[in-house]
Amino acid sequence: MPVQNSPTRTTRTSRALLCAAIAGLGGLAFASPLSGFMVPAAKADTASLIQPSAPAKTIPDFVSLVKQVKPAVVSITAKIRADSVDPGEGQGGGQQMPFGFPFPFQMMPQQQQQTVEARGSGFIISADGYVVTNNHVVKGATKVTATLDDGTTLSARIVGRDPKTDIALLKLTPTGKLPFVQLGESDDVQPGEWVIAVGNPYGLGGTVTAGIVSALGRDIGDGPYDNFFQVDAPINRGNSGGPLITQDGKVVGVNTAIFSPSGGSIGIGFAIPSDIVQTVVTQLRTTGHVTRGYLGVQAQMVSPSIASALGLKPSIPGTPAAGALVASVSSDSPAEKAGIKQGDVITKLNGKPIDTPHHLAVKVAALVPGTDATFTILRGNAPRDITVKIASQSAAGGAPGTPASLGSNGQKLGVSLAPLNGDARQQLGLDQSVKGVVVSDVKPGSPADQAGIRPGDVIQAVGDQQVDNPKATVTAVAAALKSRQAVLLRILRDGQSLFVAVSLNGDNSDSNAAPDNGDDDDNN
Repeated sequence: MPVQNSPTRTTRTSRALLCAAIAGLGGLAFASPLSGFMVPAAKADTASLIQPSAPAKTIPDFVSLVKQVKPAVVSITAKIRADSVDPGEGQGGGQQMPFGFPFPFQMMPQQQQQTVEARGSGFIISADGYVVTNNHVVKGATKVTATLDDGTTLSARIVGRDPKTDIALLKLTPTGKLPFVQLGESDDVQPGEWVIAVGNPYGLGGTVTAGIVSALGRDIGDGPYDNFFQVDAPINRGNSGGPLITQDGKVVGVNTAIFSPSGGSIGIGFAIPSDIVQTVVTQLRTTGHVTRGYLGVQAQMVSPSIASALGLKPSIPGTPAAGALVASVSSDSPAEKAGIKQGDVITKLNGKPIDTPHHLAVKVAALVPGTDATFTILRGNAPRDITVKIASQSAAGGAPGTPASLGSNGQKLGVSLAPLNGDARQQLGLDQSVKGVVVSDVKPGSPADQAGIRPGDVIQAVGDQQVDNPKATVTAVAAALKSRQAVLLRILRDGQSLFVAVSLNGDNSDSNAAPDNGDDDDNN
């Protein structure tokens, strides 16, 4: 039986090498070996000089921590049907694949009906033997076993799997109570924090590596709910499903992917945060499957131009304004019933900041259907809290629309307007319920052109003021431009409602973005 020792997944990267050169030596001081005098450095701008201060600390000693947590980490062996594995996975460096089954050679035809053995990692979360691992470690498995730190091998039953987050829950059959670890609070994790990764790389069970959390909220394009920690603790093929542990002994992530041109660790790894794991595991343990929350909005990024048009201020001076701008609200959705409207900017969910539409989608999906959630929104520059009873995505019946590009319009912005008359309605396929004005022409190189406006776009509102004729639109745009150098418009394009900010200073490079819409599960 062929043995696959090292499930892993690597994200795609360029084969080109990156090079850098030192361009200058400004700001340095040099000692002259002839004169003994110092050449003075260029005077620093002390107003902008960053001078980090931190208490003196030694490199942490992980000996005691490792002794305590290793007994709860297991090596998983899965017998996988050969025909359930993509034979192309793992061929060639730098391919996108699950931290899973990178077979080094193309499987021969006579092997297709055989069973392949693959190994990964997992960790025990309860004394009665529940184990968390990656979905791709056990996907298609006909038999799963787990080897404990003391060498004991136990059979394992797959309780449930969730491909969208790459989480699976197993149940062991122990003869007594097992040592286990707790899931920590991943929202408390900060970049620079020390962590250890424990697992089964290349079949070497009980391996421990250490590093720091490099970044939070990484979206690597692997799934609709990507929200990974990036870590530099070396993790390799076979670490899939193993725990990422902080110095207090809590599991804050599940190691699941690496970024590498060769398949081996180059110091860039990704882990699923424990708050996602906790939500998924709780549902798998209770029902064997996962039901996700549904809000019923399509949202888009708050670009600098949109922030200027809305008059939004960043929560931290010097940083971009954050949040999710509601581009449309689905009919009869929880959001509509609660009073969320187009143009609202969602800034918090249950008191925790929302930075982007993707962040909103991840957090909403993690909510339990039927529960109440509090959304903090900005409407007319005034914050308010709205309580929404979250529904189920499966009951919502899918996405309310498809992605679309953005455009913009306005008086002196380089567009010509026309009434939305009968001929225009027929040409655009719009019924009498649609109100607005039609963009009949866009001047090349104008602010509207730079923002991506197209002939045929229907302008329905300027800011929060609805418009239904060219004159009203011109008046509303002129009024908006009196107070700021950007104007926010709501347009209709191909049946999709979305917002566009157009700036007279030409800064429209960030306006050409689509609502975070995607598949069913990318909708909030």
